[in-house]
Amino acid sequence: MNFIGIDRFRAASLETEPFTHLVAPNFVSSESLSIILDDFPKIDRGGSFPLASLNYGSVFQQFCEELRGPDLRNAFSEKLQLDLSERPTTLTVRGTCREKDGKIHTDSKSKLVTVLIYLSGPQNQSGGQLRLLRSPNIEDYHAEVAPAPGTLLAFINSPTAWHGHKPFSGERRVLQLNWVTDMAAVHRSERRHGVSAILKRLNPFRRAA
Repeated sequence: MNFIGIDRFRAASLETEPFTHLVAPNFVSSESLSIILDDFPKIDRGGSFPLASLNYGSVFQQFCEELRGPDLRNAFSEKLQLDLSERPTTLTVRGTCREKDGKIHTDSKSKLVTVLIYLSGPQNQSGGQLRLLRSPNIEDYHAEVAPAPGTLLAFINSPTAWHGHKPFSGERRVLQLNWVTDMAAVHRSERRHGVSAILKRLNPFRRAA
């Protein structure tokens, strides 16, 4: 079974303002969503977690393999006009959003492409909808992306790819896939998220931090 809609990704319009990005609704179909969510790892703490720190089943594993597979990589390379053939990936998982999350930022220089795949969570909240910004000002936004289940948002990272959202607290099941510069960037991400995951397990008071 294929969980991702590469044709829906290919059909999405590529926008260049305020930076190169695209939004692909129903990238994960409603039928696939229900199966994936049944197998989603249990995450009751805030923050992003590397796959190695989580427990999940074969369905979620297959979903992650498709996201990191050659078919989607080739589609991204063609759509974004980037050679990603030799670029490794990182993949992290989030289960909840905290009030402190979503601060305005640009991604690290080692991230070439950032992809968010929303799986579940409230869509009609005033906070929590990612804004693609013209400047580091949350009100200076070109587009606001609702985290509708199954939606994919992707953008090319750059020094001016500002993004963030207003405060929101609650369920937010989302995966972040990145193509990065090299394996050193992968190892840095694994260490950073891995250490964070260990600290969260050891200190339950960090759940609301």
